[in-house]
Amino acid sequence: MTYCVGLLVQSGVVMIADTRTNAGIDNVSTFRKLHLFGTKGERAIAIACAGNLSISQSVIAMVSEGLVNPETGETERIEDMPSMFRAAQLVGFAVRQMRKQLGEALEDAGLPFDVAFLLAGQVAGREMRMYMIYAAGNFIECGRDSPFLQIGEHKYGKPILDRSVQWETTLNDAIKLGLLSMDSTLRSNLGVGLPLDIAVIPRDALAITISRRIENGDPYFRNLSERWSSALRAAHMDIPPPPWGVDG
Repeated sequence: MTYCVGLLVQSGVVMIADTRTNAGIDNVSTFRKLHLFGTKGERAIAIACAGNLSISQSVIAMVSEGLVNPETGETERIEDMPSMFRAAQLVGFAVRQMRKQLGEALEDAGLPFDVAFLLAGQVAGREMRMYMIYAAGNFIECGRDSPFLQIGEHKYGKPILDRSVQWETTLNDAIKLGLLSMDSTLRSNLGVGLPLDIAVIPRDALAITISRRIENGDPYFRNLSERWSSALRAAHMDIPPPPWGVDG
């Protein structure tokens, strides 16, 4: 399993992904699930993936190396796309191509075609965008009313985002809230684990200004986790008991 979260706020994009992949309790590995593309001043794009690792890695390779557009006959790469919408279309097309190649074989093996992507970034002269691409190749766009998207094991990390993330949230606060969402998931699901990869793309910077791996024992992440736990305990103790509760 995995957990990836993307936050699209007024000042830019934050993308965070874990790296744990397992095929059973005794076969746990680390693989990068956050992939970065772009040329400074022209475009900055981040793609996070969840689901079947072989499928997601193949899709990333296809959009990196290029796919033949059936209408024009031209080979298109993620770094050639004129807009984030066209980039989302390209990823969706790659997913459908993989389904054609592997869908029947996976079905025969009793395995689902399970994959999902978060795509975010900006192309010069265009608006910053974030999309979630599903296993069918279709996608939805992130909006101001709910300025974040999640894939993978998202239920544990969603409450903090629902309560706290707004369009006006600063990039630094978006980083912090994304990490708190990840910390909540790490505590509740053993299928999600460190290290974490994080990328930050400020609006109109056309560059990935932060690309960082958070390893086990990272002092900031450890402090964030401990202080959040303490704050939750303090808030719980500060709330008066129900008037119809019991003594003791």
